[in-house]
Amino acid sequence: MRRIENIAAKLSGNAKLFLAWLEYQKGASEASVEAYAQDILDFESYLDEFGVSLARPAEIDKQMIQGFMAHLFRNGLAPSSRARKLSALRSLFRHLQRTHKIESDPTAGVRNPKQDQRHPAMLNVDQMFSLLAEAGENLTAPATVCTSEEALALRDKALLELLYGSGLRISEALDLDVDDIRSGATALLVMGKGSKQRQILLSDTSTAALTRWMEVRSLVPPQYGERALFIGKRGKRLNRRQAARLLDEHAKLAGIPQHVSPHDLRHSFATHMLEGGADLRAVQELLGHSRISTTQRYTHLDLNALTRIYDAAHPLSRKK
Repeated sequence: MRRIENIAAKLSGNAKLFLAWLEYQKGASEASVEAYAQDILDFESYLDEFGVSLARPAEIDKQMIQGFMAHLFRNGLAPSSRARKLSALRSLFRHLQRTHKIESDPTAGVRNPKQDQRHPAMLNVDQMFSLLAEAGENLTAPATVCTSEEALALRDKALLELLYGSGLRISEALDLDVDDIRSGATALLVMGKGSKQRQILLSDTSTAALTRWMEVRSLVPPQYGERALFIGKRGKRLNRRQAARLLDEHAKLAGIPQHVSPHDLRHSFATHMLEGGADLRAVQELLGHSRISTTQRYTHLDLNALTRIYDAAHPLSRKK
């Protein structure tokens, strides 16, 4: 049973209907629906202390929402996590309002927690190259003499090259099937958030790594009928936790001191593109962001990069 089903079993009927709408009508990913379910379950648990329930949503008022946010603050939850839970509640109550379960939205007027100004986690260029080099070591044997372990190492190499070379979300990469890959192709279509399809570009090293992995994929081997591009040891589609674990292992072997997540490679892709002079709108398209403000988080150039830009562009620069 999926973890989300375990969580949903503890929720009221109104919350379950909202999650179903989120998944089947809005096309939210499984990870997003699971996050919403957990946030709503936390709220249900808080309400339970006061004898209130989402089964009777008309009884819930603004003070209860504010009390929940204060409860999260007292328990030391980070501002970003509190903001996410409030966002989940806003979506839930707006849905209940649209479906005429409530007349007014109790989240209206509740302020978002003040956010820390933090930049997305990322690797610098040297760390990124070290990671990709480590994942690609000793993988030159012909497909005819490859072991299954060597084949899995080639899988890791292809996945890491794709995440960094094209800036994919981990869910987008893991949702790919072998039929999505065309020999020698320089681009491919991926399904992003909200079931929005977009075209992403492939680097030369990504194309080479994917081709090499496709040559040895059958050595794992895949379960009967499994069409997933990236598969695990048991031949089934690789999941997010497995992908996160293998990336962290490669990062440690590459001598990178901090924890590295799949999303850090996407952050690194965006940051390195912008620092290299890429247009913000172009990066927005490549990342599949619906709003330019989301992409602007990556414009945190360091002082050296800013100095280079100033020296190259300003007419009063001493280097002119």
